Amino acid sequence: MTRKRSFRQNDRKNATRGQARSGGKLRIIGGEFRRRQLPVPDLPGLRPTPDRVRETLFNWLGQTLNGKRVLDAFAGTGALGIEALSRGAARVDFIERDAKAAAQLWENLATLKADSGDVIREDVQAFLARPSGIDEPFDLVLLDPPFHQGLVDTCCDALETGGWLSPDALIYVEAESTLTPVVPGHWQLYRQTRAGETTARLYQRKDG
Repeated sequence: MTRKRSFRQNDRKNATRGQARSGGKLRIIGGEFRRRQLPVPDLPGLRPTPDRVRETLFNWLGQTLNGKRVLDAFAGTGALGIEALSRGAARVDFIERDAKAAAQLWENLATLKADSGDVIREDVQAFLARPSGIDEPFDLVLLDPPFHQGLVDTCCDALETGGWLSPDALIYVEAESTLTPVVPGHWQLYRQTRAGETTARLYQRKDG
C-alpha cells in the first residue's frame, strides 16, 4: 500500500517499558487465532467488548473482512481489531493513547506474529482531526469510545469529513444504550443489538 504520509509508530522496545499488571485474559473467538488467550492490562475504565457482542458483530460481517483495511479506534485491549486480523483483514491500525495499553497491544501482536497490525499511540480525536493523507481509506472502522464523554458524534463526523472512509465502508459504533448517535445522512443503519447497558450498531456508508 502506498501512503502519502506515514503514520507515527511507537518503537516496540520502548513501548514495552512500564507495562501495567495483567488484568485478565482476552480470548479470540474465531479465525486464525481462535481460542488464543492474550493478557490485557489492569487499567481504570478499560472495558473490553463482551464476547457475546463481539461474536454478534463478526457474524454480521461474515466473510467481508478478507483483504480489508480496518481502523480500531479507542483500541483498549484490541479485542475488536485482533479479531478482525484473525478473520482475514489485510491490515488493522490500532489507535490507543494510553501508553500501557498500547504496550500490551504491541506485545500481543508480536505473540501472534500479526505483522499486519500497527499500534499508533495517539488521541483518536487528534488523529481524525487532520486530513487522512492515505491512498487506501478504511473499509471498516471499529469505534468503541469511553462512555458518557460525547465522543461518538464528533468522531463519526471526523471520519466522514477527513477522507478516512472507502465509498462503501462499514462503521461499527459501540455506545451506552441511552445514546442515539448522530451520524452523517448517508450512513445507513445495517444492524443493531443491545446487551445490558451497551448498544452496538453497524452502519454502512453509501458514498453521496
